[in-house]
Amino acid sequence: MTRARPKTTLETDSFPEGRVRRGLLRILDESPLSALATIGPRGRAHINTAYFAYSPDFEFFFLSDPRSAHARNLRREPSAALAVFRSPQTWGGEDRGVQLFGTGSETRGRTALKAERTYADRFPAYRRWAEGSGITPAQAAQFRTYRFYRFLPRRFKILDEAEFRGTLFVEGTFRRGR
Repeated sequence: MTRARPKTTLETDSFPEGRVRRGLLRILDESPLSALATIGPRGRAHINTAYFAYSPDFEFFFLSDPRSAHARNLRREPSAALAVFRSPQTWGGEDRGVQLFGTGSETRGRTALKAERTYADRFPAYRRWAEGSGITPAQAAQFRTYRFYRFLPRRFKILDEAEFRGTLFVEGTFRRGR
């Protein structure tokens, strides 16, 4: 499959865009699990873990039950943050991870189809599960209620001690083209 050239650039004052992109992609590829922070009722913080997939333009997709607390929170207040990091790191090592800040919402139409395609590309087992292979009828019924969500980051904060030696964090923004 030939992918279109990404329309999203990463802007930072510290390092060239290509180097920052390579570092970010390495972190995302190493870590299929994320922590999504949303704003709950009365401004209270809520966090959950979710497997995620992402597009070349840094659209992040995850699958969830629309009745979950984070899905309800996103309907009420789309502001969210996503943290991605490998969990077997040790304190004092060459750590790496990324924090992303933006908005999230349930997908619809073509975006929902793109989300499903992107997610299935990253998680081949998802296709079998979506077809009902190896799950009970009750699990299949519950699965049919799930929806894809898209998180669209505006800002990033990368920790990659091996790549950006001596720099604690590389901060920047996503510039989305048309």
